[in-house]
Amino acid sequence: MTRTAAARTAPHRTLLTGARAVVAALAKALGHRLLRIHDRGGLGIADGAVPYRTSVFDDEVPGVANLDPALLGALRQAASAAAAEGVEFRVNSGWRSPAYQSRLLSEAVAGYGSEQEAARWVSRPETSAHVSGDAVDIGPVEASSWLSEHGARYGLCQIYRNERWHYELRPEAVDHGCPAMYADPSRDPRTRR
Repeated sequence: MTRTAAARTAPHRTLLTGARAVVAALAKALGHRLLRIHDRGGLGIADGAVPYRTSVFDDEVPGVANLDPALLGALRQAASAAAAEGVEFRVNSGWRSPAYQSRLLSEAVAGYGSEQEAARWVSRPETSAHVSGDAVDIGPVEASSWLSEHGARYGLCQIYRNERWHYELRPEAVDHGCPAMYADPSRDPRTRR
């Protein structure tokens, strides 16, 4: 996109962001939970989509309930400690069905223009730590920042430099600290199977 084209679309992005904020505020006032995803062709909560403001303690949400039990336990311990400091963890994404992961990958390929570029952000279903329940994306920024600083105490480590929200359980981190991060998922040998 040229600089001129980007300048022309900027007001539309601002309008869209404002509209999303209004919809979220209205849903909150009415007691509804918005999904954090757009229309995914029939894929929804049962496939791992999480409602807006999902807590790490929301056992009725499959994206949380289907996480590896050890990961979920460590995450809940960390969330409780962070809450004592006024920091609230939200699950932006957790466990995902293979169909949901496949859809995310297809959308990334379409958005980034190539499989190689999309692989920097989204893994294939057969190699995704989200599909196996071994990864969680945490927000807001205050929560992921708290985890960056304190997560090793709980064995929770940021795995990719380009995804400050993506955490996985590394129990050895409790004693030895988190391992070096990969630049992005395409550099992770686990995703190259």
